[in-house]
Amino acid sequence: MRRALLYVITVYASAPVVLYLFPWILGHIVFSHLLRFPFFVDLSRPELVLNHTCNFYLNTDEGVSVGVWHTLPASQWEEAAGKRPEWYRETLKDGNPVIIYLHGNLGTRAIHHRVELVKILSAAGYHVLSLDYRGFGDSTGEPSEAGLTSDALYLYHWVKVHSRGGLVCLWGHSLGTGVATNTAVKLQEQGSVADALILEAPYTRMRDVVDSHVFAKMYLFVPGIQNLLWDILDRNNIEFANDENLKTVTSPLLILHAEDDNLVPHHMGLKLYQISLQARKKTETDAQVEMISYSARRGFSHNGIYLDPNLSDAVG
Repeated sequence: MRRALLYVITVYASAPVVLYLFPWILGHIVFSHLLRFPFFVDLSRPELVLNHTCNFYLNTDEGVSVGVWHTLPASQWEEAAGKRPEWYRETLKDGNPVIIYLHGNLGTRAIHHRVELVKILSAAGYHVLSLDYRGFGDSTGEPSEAGLTSDALYLYHWVKVHSRGGLVCLWGHSLGTGVATNTAVKLQEQGSVADALILEAPYTRMRDVVDSHVFAKMYLFVPGIQNLLWDILDRNNIEFANDENLKTVTSPLLILHAEDDNLVPHHMGLKLYQISLQARKKTETDAQVEMISYSARRGFSHNGIYLDPNLSDAVG
């Protein structure tokens, strides 16, 4: 018993030291890209988990190839059988809006709740492009905040070209909300505006998520631990500052957040909503800003908002 207790104390005391000496560990924890759930799914064959979908790859950067699934809107389902990726690409011109789905950390574009959301959006009449960022799934390269943003920005421009300027919405979930707002800011810096932005379970900034994590709470009483974690995030160039981004983003915005979210507290979504409202008022921008909060009684937590039967109406 004494030996086991000594072991626990040693592990507890050494964890911050290990993170300080090897800061890349925290980066791997933030992205969790090496956990390629679900296992044994062939990402090049989306039809095994998602109908009316083709797989293709884009070279978003030198030496970086990212995997994308293109799921068709309901109006195209009957024609899709046996069609090649080139045919799918041509359908982007059909006038239906396109949603670029930017998922959270851990796993691939084949995880159950991601696939179920895509099914709902497809049935509602949208093209959905599900991206596995660099280092995730079957995509090459190593993840970084700048790299994930670059992948999403490349895909957005690619869709705009092939849809001949059709409406394109950025949908970010969890970690992906930071990618989405980063991309929206980059677009505005380039002189254009994202057509729409949907943030599902968004956080204020990554350091706030780290602070609220159960691991960090175990060390809150240790002097300097918060500054240590923040410093390690800075050394990894990880910020994902949704709160700062939404002070300048002028796209129509919808925030979706469950009150019982056990990973990203609901109050972060509320804060982002207030920041957006104040920013629009200050800049006299009339683009729509809305937030839908889901009662804890519904049990949606962090990944279950797709279970809302009225979700497609809210998005529309």
